[in-house]
Amino acid sequence: MNRRLFIFSIISFSAILSLFLVIRQGGAAEDLPIQVEANRMLSVEKNNTVQFSGDVDARQGNVRIRCDEMTVYYSQAEKITGPAENKSQQVEKLTCDGNVEVSKDDWLGSSQNMVYLKKVRQVILTGRAKAWQGQNMVSGDKIIYYIDQGRSEVEGGRPEATLRNTSENKGKPSRVNMTIQQ
Repeated sequence: MNRRLFIFSIISFSAILSLFLVIRQGGAAEDLPIQVEANRMLSVEKNNTVQFSGDVDARQGNVRIRCDEMTVYYSQAEKITGPAENKSQQVEKLTCDGNVEVSKDDWLGSSQNMVYLKKVRQVILTGRAKAWQGQNMVSGDKIIYYIDQGRSEVEGGRPEATLRNTSENKGKPSRVNMTIQQ
């Protein structure tokens, strides 16, 4: 295996580890093994990306991400000096496209697209975005999960079942839909 491809593969593994570490709360997540399965992996060193495609399934402990395609974006490599000189790259962003599901314990988020922004520590679900906590559900055009604050924000989104091209729905703004089970 080409040395550069091997190093980039290790970096992609580290990127996914970083995502799981920020989503996971408490515990020693770094001690848990991570398993990533996909039909294909493509690393593009020039663009600092690694792309997984085809039934992507990434897991660590109780956190799981499933999607059709996952792309990890890295910063430029910076040389680290010390006893073992090497190059370090940091994850800047992670995107998932197609049939996205993110789950942790009894929380499940689903959408057509997901973006994880490391700098601001947000997970953004778009495209028929829905989130469930137990039996409670919320849906909208966009769901933003603020990792550090443990809060989420939902923007617009008429439930798919009520979308009709009738005169009664024309011109009405999108709405958030939430169901709470008692």
